Amino acid sequence: MPKFGVTKTAALCAAAAFAAALGTASATPATPSGTHSAAQRYEDPVLVDCLWKPQERPADFMLACGDGNSRLTSLDWSRWDAKSAVAKGRNVVNDCEPYCAAGTFHSYPVVVRLDQPEPWKKHPQLRHYTRMTLTYTDDRPERLASVVTYPLGS
Repeated sequence: MPKFGVTKTAALCAAAAFAAALGTASATPATPSGTHSAAQRYEDPVLVDCLWKPQERPADFMLACGDGNSRLTSLDWSRWDAKSAVAKGRNVVNDCEPYCAAGTFHSYPVVVRLDQPEPWKKHPQLRHYTRMTLTYTDDRPERLASVVTYPLGS
């Protein structure tokens, strides 16, 4: 037996095992009827919430993650696709008068637009909207313009 015979055999076995493992890891598992894989579920971009969970067409969305003093409610989505999403709803905002714990929440009609989708750093296989524009259609919070744009983190 050549000096390296065992080493070559071991290397070939290890390479074959490695290739088999790669083939298994990259295979797409079958999904039961009626369910979808993550790739199928998230073909369109998602909206990432305060808890870093991907959302599609949420009915409510917290804007002020730290203190909860601004949130979107009653969202009715008319569009949600690869480029943008649009909904009508309400922006419920605390006036923080005289201070936030004693403030009063007020509700304002708003149109929400999401756009500029990019890969999500936490899950690069998913894209998420990176910009939100709120257009107040009637009254608005005292210190805000009628159109406000926010970056959405990743």
